[in-house]
Amino acid sequence: MNFEMWIRALKAARAAAGVSQEGLAALIKWSPSLIAAIETGRRRPTMEFAVASDEALQTGGLLAELLKEADRERGPSWFAAWRGYEQEATRLRAFEPCLVPGLLQTEEYARAVISAGGLQPPAMVDELVAVRMERQQLLRQQLLRQEDPPQCVFLMDETAVRRPVGGPAVLDAQLGRLLEEAELPHVRLHIVPLSVGAHVGLGGGFVLVELSDGEQAIYLENAARGHVINDPEMVRLIGRKWDSLLGEALSISTSLDLIRKLKVTP
Repeated sequence: MNFEMWIRALKAARAAAGVSQEGLAALIKWSPSLIAAIETGRRRPTMEFAVASDEALQTGGLLAELLKEADRERGPSWFAAWRGYEQEATRLRAFEPCLVPGLLQTEEYARAVISAGGLQPPAMVDELVAVRMERQQLLRQQLLRQEDPPQCVFLMDETAVRRPVGGPAVLDAQLGRLLEEAELPHVRLHIVPLSVGAHVGLGGGFVLVELSDGEQAIYLENAARGHVINDPEMVRLIGRKWDSLLGEALSISTSLDLIRKLKVTP
């Protein structure tokens, strides 16, 4: 099953219930523009959206089950929904406490992260690495376009640029990539120094996106899977965490100087 069929199922459920896009938006407290974007295929639905729509349209969990089936087509089930947000973001803010953010990782670094512990079979490692590299390519194309590229700010704890993921040579190449990415238009890198001690980001990383219509969403990841969250209260909480972390971080120039000092090869 593909997402086109899922969209048809959503439209059919709305029609059967006699509910318009605006009516569904009011029932599930989502924006009408988001529902329109989903029904035109411009945005992938989240599981939260599917569950809420099932409840509002009284479909007995059908949309959630169909979404699970559609998500199995490629990559983790959460990825398809998040990809749409990344591609449409006008502003992207990411924080990582332990690793270089996925959108900035070299292929070797990403492979070391994904294959750590040998928990994933080689074929799945190859697929997940390919998906990550594809996401990077799409973002780079957006950043290099002439009109209105997205603003991207990446925050990392100093631990992330010191941990020898994949070994010293892989880390060294990764540090070089960070310096290259920092030269792209509309990209900013900041390091939260170890001297800060405890900070609000130690509980885990996150990504905040903002779209052209003002909609915001966050991506949170745990040991099992990732979650796309649209809840306004959660978005505000993560926004406050971001402001706190940015206030603790080194300036852009000082952050890049630190990366240059840690890099071994020229």
